[in-house]
Amino acid sequence: MSIDLHIHSTFSDGSMTPTELVRLARQRRLSAIAITDHDTTDGVDEATEAGRGAGLTVLSGVELSVKLESTTLHLLGYLFDHRQPEFLQALQSLQEGRLTRNRRILEALRQQGIEIELDELLEIAGPGQSGRPHIARLLIGKGVVRTMDEAFDVFLGQGGSAYVPRFIYSAAEAISLIHRAGGLAVLAHPQQLEKSGGNISRIVTTLHRQRLDGIEVYYPTHSRQFRKTLLRLAQQHDLLRTGGSDYHGAIRPGTTLAGGRNCAVPDQLLAEMYERLARRRETLATELIQ
Repeated sequence: MSIDLHIHSTFSDGSMTPTELVRLARQRRLSAIAITDHDTTDGVDEATEAGRGAGLTVLSGVELSVKLESTTLHLLGYLFDHRQPEFLQALQSLQEGRLTRNRRILEALRQQGIEIELDELLEIAGPGQSGRPHIARLLIGKGVVRTMDEAFDVFLGQGGSAYVPRFIYSAAEAISLIHRAGGLAVLAHPQQLEKSGGNISRIVTTLHRQRLDGIEVYYPTHSRQFRKTLLRLAQQHDLLRTGGSDYHGAIRPGTTLAGGRNCAVPDQLLAEMYERLARRRETLATELIQ
């Protein structure tokens, strides 16, 4: 059976609720999922409860944008205590940074003659975190652009006329936060780094030194050759292999959860994740005794 450890819900920029995602995962015959919303774990409890009723394992999860020198990349956190106060405070700082950036983006758009009110943004975002994908949807709805890609290329992406940076943690800080909450830190969709000119081997080596736990090997756009490269790097640095669909629902037409030809993630990888955490806890316990 397959698992899917990279899914977004309405608590960030997905179009389906955690409960709906659990239902879809059971239809896809997945054995485990993780809701990995951006900068929030607000959907974890709902997904866990729905999973319990459906006989589906649900992991705590989150996706964080982080800095590594001059590069921005994404980290996935798994199996951490999503109620740990320090971790929740760190997420709160990221959420406040998002809100500050949203306001600055809307002002930059207003100066270009494009009127989007903050209330419009909050309404389309629903109960979750609002961000650039929601602004992109508003730009499409107002006929300013035709696609999400165009919205980012022209306005919202780095180099766009309304681009605004936001507060994010360094990779080392984010990995440490995830570890102190008892979880695992994994590099998300590494091919995006390669496409933007990053040296994936150097990046993984640097992150390994900062105690990265794993790398997202199985991903819909990863070619067979690139997957081999990632498997080699995982073996070289003793990193866990994970994978997921990065499913956002109707926001990205034509996509679906893992489990098919587009992205199958071996379910035995989950046992390896639990084993890695158990070994870490044994090591910490031994160090405390000594």
